[in-house]
Amino acid sequence: MTDAELEPTTTGPVPVLAVIGRPNVGKSTLVNRILGRREAVVEDIPGVTRDRVSYDAVWNGRAFTVVDTGGWDPDARGMAERIAAQAEIAIGLADATLFVVDATVGITDADEAVVKILRKSGKPVILAANKVDDERAEAEAYGLWNLGLGEPFPVSALHGRGSGDLLDAVLKALPEPPPEREQELGGPRRIAIVGRPNVGKSSLLNKLAGEERVVVDNVAGTTVDPVDELVDLGGRTWRFIDTAGIRKRVKEASGHEYYAWLRTSTAIERAELCVLVLDSSQSIAEQDMRILQEVREAGKALVIAFNKWDLVDDERRYYLDREIERDLVQVQWAPRVNITARTGWHIDRLVPALDKALEGWETRVSTGALNAFLGRIVAEHPHPVRSGKQPKILFGTQAQTSPPTFVLFTSGKLDQGYERFVERRLREEFGFAGTPIVLNVRPREKRKR
Repeated sequence: MTDAELEPTTTGPVPVLAVIGRPNVGKSTLVNRILGRREAVVEDIPGVTRDRVSYDAVWNGRAFTVVDTGGWDPDARGMAERIAAQAEIAIGLADATLFVVDATVGITDADEAVVKILRKSGKPVILAANKVDDERAEAEAYGLWNLGLGEPFPVSALHGRGSGDLLDAVLKALPEPPPEREQELGGPRRIAIVGRPNVGKSSLLNKLAGEERVVVDNVAGTTVDPVDELVDLGGRTWRFIDTAGIRKRVKEASGHEYYAWLRTSTAIERAELCVLVLDSSQSIAEQDMRILQEVREAGKALVIAFNKWDLVDDERRYYLDREIERDLVQVQWAPRVNITARTGWHIDRLVPALDKALEGWETRVSTGALNAFLGRIVAEHPHPVRSGKQPKILFGTQAQTSPPTFVLFTSGKLDQGYERFVERRLREEFGFAGTPIVLNVRPREKRKR
């Protein structure tokens, strides 16, 4: 692939392509061919791939996610039956399906059973006739027209034959890419509503929108795909993204939950700010902390909404304060609002919190002001001496905003504790409410004599 093919041109939500087929038709080999690198495990025995595994792929400058599935067998039992069920979920939740058939075997009963599932899904299907290594096999491949899925694309996953034409067809079937981020920046602010299942994310969006836009049910996990809604709030238009609840680590998730995580991660990446919705009536859970970590690592602005506040009594309030001190100590900078989405109580407090967090996220400190500040704290609180050496901050600059990112040039490596001290003082001096701060420390290299 050329450099142009490897560089994606879009930064928005990435479409998903599910790769489906009977066991041992060469799905994982074809996935590796699409990726241009060996990532999917390949063995010459059926059933090596059991779970759905996702990979980032790029072709002709367009990014998409490839989901490799286990072999689909309609008569499967036991574990094979669960593998088949996951493949069916992949068909239902992907944007398009790549159906791989072994051209040397021809159409089997199992292939025809898959076709019925594919037709029912209503999603675009690309038919790959694999193991076409020569012209004789290519003639056999055209017998697959009889499946009724349109033109079969003859490919050799092993040797790469025909893979370019196949990928061009894949791009045509996948949804058009969203606008470039530069264009998107001029539009409404993008806010992702995130949290574990059943904390009231969809209820919050409905209340903000002033009507029932999203299905709400007491059953956890009603929302699967992120839902974009333009909402007028506080005299301005905002783009809210309601996401599926994240329950588990992506590797442990199964079926719908796997895709929920995939889509929610994309929504976080696409957003400028995330509203983490917590259920005030329940203890802060490990899943809440995991989502928090995901938002921080993505460098997004953050507001924490404690929902279902009407269910909080004095005793629960006491324990919640302790949980906040213990579990949210790393995000003390995030604005917090107490709300009841069901009734709309204190929903109006959300807009000032969003504004405050976005302002912090986009704050820029001039180089002069930053170095005057750094000089002051180094003089007042010098770095501790370590092994007879005392590193100093020589110079600093803010490399970017969204999130605020600082580069510190130092005479040696700084302790993590001192880095946290610098970050805390930066917040005290310049604000940065509602945003993570990134500190990149560059120790001065020793001069060679």
